[in-house]
Amino acid sequence: MRGSVDGLGSSAPIGMMLPAVFADDDLAQRFVGGLDDVLAPILNVLDCLDAYFDPALTPIDFAQWLSTWVGAETDGTEPERRLRAAVAAAATLHRVRGTRRGLSEAVRLAFGVEPEITESGGAAWSARPRGPVPGTPRPHLHVTLRLPEPTPADIHRLDTLVAAARPRTCPTPSP
Repeated sequence: MRGSVDGLGSSAPIGMMLPAVFADDDLAQRFVGGLDDVLAPILNVLDCLDAYFDPALTPIDFAQWLSTWVGAETDGTEPERRLRAAVAAAATLHRVRGTRRGLSEAVRLAFGVEPEITESGGAAWSARPRGPVPGTPRPHLHVTLRLPEPTPADIHRLDTLVAAARPRTCPTPSP
């Protein structure tokens, strides 16, 4: 957690802004020096505000909050590197959500492993009306993930992730 930073100087010391009559007044300078100590962390955050919204630069606790803000598919157990990657990719994933590519990318970001996906969907174009319908008539989705040491938590996490990112026409996959 962030808090006060010992010895952090203010980017805008109040003592320098006082009228000339207070420039040599020890009490006034010590009083505004105390205010500078309180305001310095706030001014520092405001000076660096753009860095807080960059997933590669923000502090880790802010990256966790930012993941909820942008709707990243995280559960709080990811290593820092994968958390930052998920936050950075959230906007792109929202654009491809419900597609095979979106599902594959969401699973890869969550687990760090490329999944194998089989599905019934398809797309085709034909100059003639009543052309063959691509895919299979019965929708299905199967996601295989090869992890070195899978745990029951991984299975639950994968089921939750697939349920959130799968196309709406696909049935809920069975374990």
